[in-house]
Amino acid sequence: MKIAICGKGGSGKSTLVALLAREYARRNRSVLVFDTDESNLGLNRLLGTDAPADLIDYFGGKKTVGAKIMAAMPDIASVNLIEDSWKVDSLPKDYVAEDHGIRLVAIGKIHDAGEGCACPMGILARQIIQRVRLDDNDIAIVDTEAGIEHFGRGIDQEADVILMVLDPSFESLRLAEKIREIAGGIGIPLYYVLNKVDPGMAARMREEVTDSSRIICEIQQEPGILEAGLSGEALTNGHPVIDQLVTVLEG
Repeated sequence: MKIAICGKGGSGKSTLVALLAREYARRNRSVLVFDTDESNLGLNRLLGTDAPADLIDYFGGKKTVGAKIMAAMPDIASVNLIEDSWKVDSLPKDYVAEDHGIRLVAIGKIHDAGEGCACPMGILARQIIQRVRLDDNDIAIVDTEAGIEHFGRGIDQEADVILMVLDPSFESLRLAEKIREIAGGIGIPLYYVLNKVDPGMAARMREEVTDSSRIICEIQQEPGILEAGLSGEALTNGHPVIDQLVTVLEG
């Protein structure tokens, strides 16, 4: 199964990715995490891994991939960066970080001012997620960038299910409406995970969210999770709510 995680900036996408990855690993599943957010620098710390090298460098780097895209203009869909399907074990090991059954692949990061747009990394992200073939015991979790640009890049179309993280904010609620519309257009199941809530706030959000039946998980505001996010520590402990979430997803 391929799970895409989305939401507004600061909603807790990376936290959910790390908690899900740890729970699936605890269940002896082989977990592959794709970091497709060019600006996220802390996901590896939450997962307990080193920061992997940018996968785009395996394909020659941003300039090389960008040149292939420009040569194909205006038919960008014809750009083929990956010829064959890849198994999880066939991913180039120099570009994979691993810890306790969790593997992390980072498509690419913005490192310097003026290095250009992120389009090469977006196209590579969709193709690698599309071409990786999962065995029955494999789980792929995709950490997307904040907002909705990843939908424009087609990354979410390669997922089996989309989980959107909602924090208690007006922006998050409005974004949920837009993502519900987009996900419906591409036919991918969408569910909401409330994050950073207390019981009262969760109840209010359920009243505000259009189609609250999509809410399948509530993560309370917990000091341990906040501390890990602040200090960059791995989220290694199990979480009862995430255990229930995975059980729902498995069903």
